[in-house]
Amino acid sequence: MSTLHAIIIAIIEGLTEFLPISSTGHMAIASAIMHENGDFARLFEIVIQFGAILSVVVLYWRKFFDFKKISFYIKLFIAIIPALAFGALFKKHIDAMLEKPMIIALIMLLGGVVLLFVDKWFQKPAIDKEEEITNKKAFIVGCYQVLSIIFPGLSRSAATIIGGMQQKLSRRLAAEFSFFLAVPTMLAATVKSLYDMYKEQPQVLNTDNLSTLLLGCGIAFVVALLAIKFFIGFLQKYGFKLFGWYRIVVGLALLILFYFKIIG
Repeated sequence: MSTLHAIIIAIIEGLTEFLPISSTGHMAIASAIMHENGDFARLFEIVIQFGAILSVVVLYWRKFFDFKKISFYIKLFIAIIPALAFGALFKKHIDAMLEKPMIIALIMLLGGVVLLFVDKWFQKPAIDKEEEITNKKAFIVGCYQVLSIIFPGLSRSAATIIGGMQQKLSRRLAAEFSFFLAVPTMLAATVKSLYDMYKEQPQVLNTDNLSTLLLGCGIAFVVALLAIKFFIGFLQKYGFKLFGWYRIVVGLALLILFYFKIIG
């Protein structure tokens, strides 16, 4: 992977990780366009997501390092269980789906249609504080996260935020809990991916590639710091509809480009 391609993909990741438009989908499409489809490219796309997610720890450091509130960590542990179980059982399915950008484009389009109606479906939130989220609600939100694993391009952020709103969380709290849940989820995904690569193809983890990973993580982290603040404010004020239209337009454009074989 060239340095330029790594920078482009890292910027895309930082901009899209916390938006309900699928960072995985955007990176997969960008990689396909730039013909970056090797084993290292797939590893890069996973690891830099954790770099972006670290911005959550920085912005919400009081929450993450308040060890007196053990219930917060218990909720995150409960919420991550479905994704860990499903990811371990169906990793081959996930990898195969990520190699099919046409399917990702279709899921992006259909996910956009769903976002057009989310604000109407969940108009009466009852929970606006993290302390009020029960373990059961945390687990259900974690189950919604599995949908983004089954359908790459759906958006982990969109799935978990919608799951939170379905459980009566306010938009702001649903978004924040989605961010919190992303930290252990992407940490687990990054560790497993690095371990699998080290075990199966250790030569890929050479000095140049490790430097590229660090560069990508750093860029994704900085860009995500800016994007996360924008998203919270925008979501509270305008809701999901604009993101829905964006996904529809992008999904349709990609399907047309694939159909006419302008991109492959």
